Amino acid sequence: MIPEIRAVRTRRAEESGSIREITLPRTQLLIPSRRVNRWWRTIRALYRDSSALWREFRRSIVVFLLATLVGGYLYGELLVLAGYPRLPYIDLPYLMVMLMFFQAPGDAPPQPQLVAFWYIMPLIGIYIVGRGAVDFVRLFFDRSERRNAWEEAVASTYRNHVIVMGAGHLGLRVIRSLVSMGLEVVAIDSALKPESEAELRRLKVPLIAADGRLPDTMKSAGLRHAQAFIVCTSNDHLNLEVTMRARDLNPDVRIVVRMWDNQFTAQIRRFMNVEAVLSASDLAAPAFAASALNIEITQTLTVGDTDYSMIRLQVAPGSFLDGETIEALQDSNQIDIVLHGNGDRVNVHPAHNVKVCAGDTLVIFAQHHRITDIVARNRSKG
Repeated sequence: MIPEIRAVRTRRAEESGSIREITLPRTQLLIPSRRVNRWWRTIRALYRDSSALWREFRRSIVVFLLATLVGGYLYGELLVLAGYPRLPYIDLPYLMVMLMFFQAPGDAPPQPQLVAFWYIMPLIGIYIVGRGAVDFVRLFFDRSERRNAWEEAVASTYRNHVIVMGAGHLGLRVIRSLVSMGLEVVAIDSALKPESEAELRRLKVPLIAADGRLPDTMKSAGLRHAQAFIVCTSNDHLNLEVTMRARDLNPDVRIVVRMWDNQFTAQIRRFMNVEAVLSASDLAAPAFAASALNIEITQTLTVGDTDYSMIRLQVAPGSFLDGETIEALQDSNQIDIVLHGNGDRVNVHPAHNVKVCAGDTLVIFAQHHRITDIVARNRSKG
């Protein structure tokens, strides 16, 4: 049995007086809470989206305000100096708007300084319209045409979330898994299929539809506040470039990279401080081989410098497992049998004196090289 697990069992056995009464605490996955007030998040997203609109159209807005307010006040003072009665200040901006759009309030005055307004204001009106005032009003009330800008605003409100670069076949599966765990996710993809976009909308995952290699795209996805960044496109060179850029922008974020070619795996993990570099073929190969042998093996876990795995297998008739007790198998092979199934009976952490028979199901946790050795030795005689 693994020394750490044996120590826990021995200590609890001493406390309870019976090994059969030993129970280990159930492992729990700690996931950040999603108790974020959605109304507050929507308000923040609206504010950020409106701020983006302001940055985009601020020049036209500023020109319009200066022309109507300052220009109106100046025109009113010039009227008084020319001998006309003073107009109400509240009417002067409206008068400037009328001049902008060729709606003369009467005959043009003879004074040249006043006539200049009748020619300058229409030009300013044309400039404002040309700069996009009409588009501003239309886009402000029709956010469906600005879905990407809106989703960037939503993503900017996320904290401690996970960013997935590449929402293709693999990326979408990763996103589904993360959402099912209760995590908040932001997706990045520049060329996504309509059905994938529909799936992201169903999952309520904001999509940043832009080039993931650009720093602005990563910032829009909230990389500075993310807890993890997963790069899972099918292009190794792109994944490498994105990984380098992400590490430069956020030295503390956890990065997981998909890589087809394992040639540079060790270098990427060491020099770029990447949490994991995973290959789809490497992940799938053990599953195919295990299924052929009617077993299931987990992804290897590295603790310190030691690799551990967990396996489910069916005891073959006449193998070294057949006829042995749980205690004998654990002590002689330095493994921990965490589950024993016999027919419809399933025992988690079975008693040491339980006998293992052919056809039983075992779930074993041990160092990876011992797991592979057990698989090789679990063969029927003959």
